[in-house]
Amino acid sequence: MDWSERRERFRALLAGPRCVHPGSVYDAISARIAEDLGFEIGMFSGSVGSMAVLGAPDLVVLTLTEFAAQANRICRAGNLALLVDADHGYGNALNVRRTVEELETAGICAMSIEDTVLPRPFGPGGKPTLSSVEEGVGKMKAALSARQDRRLVIAGRTSALAIAGIDEAVKRAKAYEAAGVDAVFLAGGVTAEAVEAVSSAIRIPLILGGGGGQLGDLGWLAAHRVRVALQTHAPFSAAVQAVYNTLKALREGTKPADLAGIASPELMRQVTRADVYQQWTREFLGGS
Repeated sequence: MDWSERRERFRALLAGPRCVHPGSVYDAISARIAEDLGFEIGMFSGSVGSMAVLGAPDLVVLTLTEFAAQANRICRAGNLALLVDADHGYGNALNVRRTVEELETAGICAMSIEDTVLPRPFGPGGKPTLSSVEEGVGKMKAALSARQDRRLVIAGRTSALAIAGIDEAVKRAKAYEAAGVDAVFLAGGVTAEAVEAVSSAIRIPLILGGGGGQLGDLGWLAAHRVRVALQTHAPFSAAVQAVYNTLKALREGTKPADLAGIASPELMRQVTRADVYQQWTREFLGGS
């Protein structure tokens, strides 16, 4: 498939004056729903990928192959411009190159590589730590060198705000900008003060996890060069709750006709693109 147009749309958003919320998606149907509702971009995170594919918590037990395969299912389901969280690139800088190759082929528009030490190392501490700035820069350079389509966005993601404070976050944002990344993703510990400090220190766009107050004000965020602000991954949690409630009701004796919260036949036809498949059936199978 040709992913060019959607990558151009994503880059135009980064270059523009607005900040948008992405739709958190995890499979083909959720991606189509987000697109139908008018979301300009989608977000597929490693945490949601782990839950959707493995039923496992966010402990980086999902493999690159599994993540890329799910990303491809999301991309091929429609025309949503997809941003993905590629964690630490699944290893060192050489693994980062492989990560970019696989995810670019899968059809994504943008990806972030972070500087947190992952997965959790052996020992009783359990507290997150940062890789060295030098290792982080090496990963960013590896990611940039691996992409074949220059329209693919590479974002340097740092957890420095939550782990080491604003000064360290600014230092890393500047280092990743100098390495050539297209955007900086601030993850965890984000405050208005931190956004002001980082945005004033670099010239490239920011991506945030979002938040309340000024961090929930799209106008304020846009003025500080934030172009994408996440809104949690509530859609997946809502889907889990809906499936749980439905199965529980059936197990307890509720008749299928009496179930609550069931998608209408019209909505099911829409999200499965039933009319398109019906047309293909007529054209290619001689059916009705």
